[in-house]
Amino acid sequence: MLRRIREQLQSRRSTFGLRDLDRVLGAMRQIDREKFLPRAQRVDAYLPLPLDIGFCQTLSDAYIIALMVSAAEVGPNANVLDVGTGSGYQAAILSRLATHVQSVEIIPQLAAQARDRLKRLGYRNIDVVAADGYAGWPARAPFDAIIVAAGSTAIPQPLLDQLKPGGRLVMPVGRTKLEEQVVVVMKSAMGAVRRCTLGLEAFVPMTGYAQTAGQQNVGSQSLDDLRGIPRCYGVPVT
Repeated sequence: MLRRIREQLQSRRSTFGLRDLDRVLGAMRQIDREKFLPRAQRVDAYLPLPLDIGFCQTLSDAYIIALMVSAAEVGPNANVLDVGTGSGYQAAILSRLATHVQSVEIIPQLAAQARDRLKRLGYRNIDVVAADGYAGWPARAPFDAIIVAAGSTAIPQPLLDQLKPGGRLVMPVGRTKLEEQVVVVMKSAMGAVRRCTLGLEAFVPMTGYAQTAGQQNVGSQSLDDLRGIPRCYGVPVT
């Protein structure tokens, strides 16, 4: 699985320059992916597929997780926000890279399962809360990195507000599932924001406030803002 991920990333002209890839793959090597899946799905744990974890949610393809976590550039002393805990697999990877991982899951049953699983497997630097990820986790902010594992038509303002100067936010943004781009938001030391894209991918939708309030009206980074967004690494793909 890890060899395939490295080959996929190195073959993408738009992702040359992922400085943290070796650290991220090293963290993934320490984690048994099958332990984060329902028993019926474990036979497929290392295939390049999103896998069903119940409640209409999926565990993303490990390649996508490696891409997003690498782009977040999580430092060893980082405080990280993981939005969309799911099974807890991405939080487990982040725990090997950062000092603290705060993980938010909107589905209470999944949050409880992930919390129990991570505790049973010995992860001590991850906290999981059942809450709407649109609002982030203000009490644990600011964050050096924020990774969102659900698609939205806009980047939630609360997440931008909770991102530390010098930090990075990575999440899928798009009008529909088929139009989502994985966007990297970088906040400068002075608070200025710039963005780039890692390319098109499809995710489950962000729910809760983001869904019911109308994302285009409440997000600070609209779809119009993403037209012509530059690639994060390498040369533009034509």
